[in-house]
Amino acid sequence: MFRNRCCDRPMFAESNNYMAQQDINVEYPAAMPMMGGAGCGCEMPPVQECPQERVCHREFVHNVPHIVPINTRIINHHVYRHTYTPVFTSCEENVVSNVYDNCPNNF
Repeated sequence: MFRNRCCDRPMFAESNNYMAQQDINVEYPAAMPMMGGAGCGCEMPPVQECPQERVCHREFVHNVPHIVPINTRIINHHVYRHTYTPVFTSCEENVVSNVYDNCPNNF
């Protein structure tokens, strides 16, 4: 039932030996409550409790400003649409041929 008490742990026994080596005097109160009914008068030594640890988590907020230069580049695209309108012209050429039938001396 009491096997998991901190005084059953090896570390507790070492800490008690350390306290005994340091000659620490623990004074008990003169009037301890009586145990076991009327007239017993037995005093109990103080109970050594397991040490406790309290952990406090703290958060710190650090503001770090960042400067980011941003350049805007504008590219203008000029598109030339070429359309072709054909313009037709014409020319005329006349060719003359002379035919001489039975004509002496090319007359």
